[in-house]
Amino acid sequence: MMRGRFLNFFLNPTPKKWSLLSLTHHKSQPHQVISVEANSKNLSPHHDGQKIFTPSFNFKYGINTLHTSSVVEQSEKEEVEDCMWKKMKEEAKVDVTVEPILSGYYHVSILSHKSLESALANYLAVKLSSVSLPSTTLSDLFVGVLESDKEIMDAVKNDMKAVKERDPACITHVHCFLNFKGFLACQAHRIAHSLWSNGRKVLAVIIQNRVCEVFGVDIHPGAKFGSGILFDHATGIVVGETAVIGNDVSILHSVTLGGTGKAHGDRHPKIGDGVLIGAGTCILGNIKVGEGAKIGAGSVVIKDVPPRTTVVGNPAKLVGGKNNPIKLDKIPSHTMDHVSNIAEFYDYVV
Repeated sequence: MMRGRFLNFFLNPTPKKWSLLSLTHHKSQPHQVISVEANSKNLSPHHDGQKIFTPSFNFKYGINTLHTSSVVEQSEKEEVEDCMWKKMKEEAKVDVTVEPILSGYYHVSILSHKSLESALANYLAVKLSSVSLPSTTLSDLFVGVLESDKEIMDAVKNDMKAVKERDPACITHVHCFLNFKGFLACQAHRIAHSLWSNGRKVLAVIIQNRVCEVFGVDIHPGAKFGSGILFDHATGIVVGETAVIGNDVSILHSVTLGGTGKAHGDRHPKIGDGVLIGAGTCILGNIKVGEGAKIGAGSVVIKDVPPRTTVVGNPAKLVGGKNNPIKLDKIPSHTMDHVSNIAEFYDYVV
């Protein structure tokens, strides 16, 4: 499903300035953005059922806050969100009917809770707790963050939708919630980032460490995430402190968004909206991966990647060549197509 606000780079395929939104969960600071009013009208049907990019020229300057929606829009959004939690509980009941042995597990994890916020806080707390860091303490901390920050919960729901829509291994929403460690690691990071942004850095780093130990995903709490993010398999993902990941991004396992050495300050990659990053990729340094780009598996990227292009190799090269790179007409993070155009580019592909 297409997310709004993220096709503005098609107005200028070679923008002079990086236009990735400044992403944060700190609610007290509104962010100045240049937004394109992109919705389903920006997508045209394609012969194979996929959707393709088409630009919208109805753009404006504005302030992005949590309170810009009309009362009607807000009411409709809350109804959709309530439907998701209701659907998750229905899915849980079906699973219990099929496997009665799991009734206790599903009751504690899903069915005994009144909201997604409560269930997620409890489930993450149980996963990340230790002898010296009890689950009750973590649960109280987590639910406080989730219930006080609607922006985080909106991102949680978008992440869950992304997993369900893009990963054919995901059976149901509740299956994603209970069993997909990439989803859980991403939500734990959102909580840690909120704590980091509010000055509770020691606690944020403790959560980062536990996420790394439990899920095998190492994300610095300073990293900024958009929404609609899929960490597929997730094992071995590393994200540095000053990295930024935009909206609707799909990242496979063993991906590193790292620095180039001992540089200080802003030193990590900035990933645009709609990007697909293949397994085992290393993207190093304060470089920019343009919106709608695709990074082939096993690539080492050390230079900026133009929007809607494909790069692959070590070091990564543009598919189609530097002077005439092949432009993608679909959102790679949605199609999850890792190989199109690459086989044609190389003389020898197994």
